[in-house]
Amino acid sequence: MVKQIIPKILVIDDEKPIRTILQASLEDENFHVQVAENGESGLAVFKSFQPDIILLDIWMPGDYDGIEVLKQIKSFRTKTQIIIMSGHGTIETAVQATKLGAWDFVEKPLSMDKILILISNILQFQKEVSEKKVLLNRLRNNIAIIGESNDVLHMKQMISRIGPTQAWVLISGESGTGKDLIAQNIHYLSSRVGQVFLEVNCSLIPNELIESELFGYEKDYHIGSVSAGIGKFEKAHGGTLFLNEISSLSLEAQATVLRILQEQKFKRLGGTSDIDVDVRVIASTSKDLKEEIRKGNFREDLYYRLNVIPFHISALRDRPVDISNLASHFSSYFAREMGVLEKRFSDKAMFVMRDYVWPGNVRELKNFVERLYILTPGKIIEAQDLSYAGLSFESDNIAIAHVVSFRDARSDFEKNYLSKKIEENNGNITKTAESIGLERSYLHRKIKSYGIEL
Repeated sequence: MVKQIIPKILVIDDEKPIRTILQASLEDENFHVQVAENGESGLAVFKSFQPDIILLDIWMPGDYDGIEVLKQIKSFRTKTQIIIMSGHGTIETAVQATKLGAWDFVEKPLSMDKILILISNILQFQKEVSEKKVLLNRLRNNIAIIGESNDVLHMKQMISRIGPTQAWVLISGESGTGKDLIAQNIHYLSSRVGQVFLEVNCSLIPNELIESELFGYEKDYHIGSVSAGIGKFEKAHGGTLFLNEISSLSLEAQATVLRILQEQKFKRLGGTSDIDVDVRVIASTSKDLKEEIRKGNFREDLYYRLNVIPFHISALRDRPVDISNLASHFSSYFAREMGVLEKRFSDKAMFVMRDYVWPGNVRELKNFVERLYILTPGKIIEAQDLSYAGLSFESDNIAIAHVVSFRDARSDFEKNYLSKKIEENNGNITKTAESIGLERSYLHRKIKSYGIEL
């Protein structure tokens, strides 16, 4: 059962009847309430109590009146919101308190209905802020650039420089290197962060539909269409459009994209009037666009228009130092997603993973870690678990002799050999023992010691 969190309210007022009435009324509404009789004691209670809301009288005797208490509390950069109370307030005082960060200003005699409405509004606001922080933290974790290699440090530096600009960016790199991740990081560091980030994977849309998807169409342009279709460029107005695998666009679509980049306007299919758009375009490709230009598959003018900021992502095999960090990051991610204890990689397992070439790059590594979580029951992922999950050790790039001792290597060989022979003989132990020249009882002992399932 989730423990209910009761909001905390602090009342600071030099009039005892007001403190008593507010405390009793608010406690009846299921709030946790503490009171203080002056500004100095109010600040002390604030530091120990850490209230969500303060009801603060503006006129109090002593060195700390309401305005001074308000200044002090706001200097702590706290999430606490403050409602100012006054029996003889003026517009100037209300304006001053609001400028200093007060949520609102209420006059005495107090209306409990109004105070409860203000408290409800504050709590709703604080809830939304808290939820937004959770979502932002989750987003930061999901789009974090993981690694410590020089290549990753260079990528982070490039993102920090490119993000705040309005420059178009062309991201190149092999499939699975995380081009979409780079594009999202650039967007979230830009002034467009509050606007839409829209991704279009050009390679997944048939050529005959790509222009409709990107630019939209007018009513009756397509047979059976009863209304106009809004394209991705219109939907991304004010934000960022990520054209993933832009080399898959037809030459006709490339020409329209070029016009939008040059003029910031376009026509829907079947339309006659221009539509103005403000869109930052980030494009990506896993192909060599200069080679595609030579073959006549890509417009040279569009290439140079997009390539204002070239951004290349190196393959994972070229930065093996990042594999450990990435594997640990994905391990933490899948532990949270699956609601299980986080698994740890043994030194031998990590050695093998660092030596593997990862042809599918970071995407392959992420998928493989997820597979390990599904197939590996233990808390520690060993080298043999990698083989069981499908990581091949046959490549010359895996120096398996350096990973295991001779005894471990022999045991692995015997286990795999016996498993294969038992399978060839359809699980018949007698036939298997005869075929490999072992006593049946000895073979049974080996099966038991290696935990071979029959």
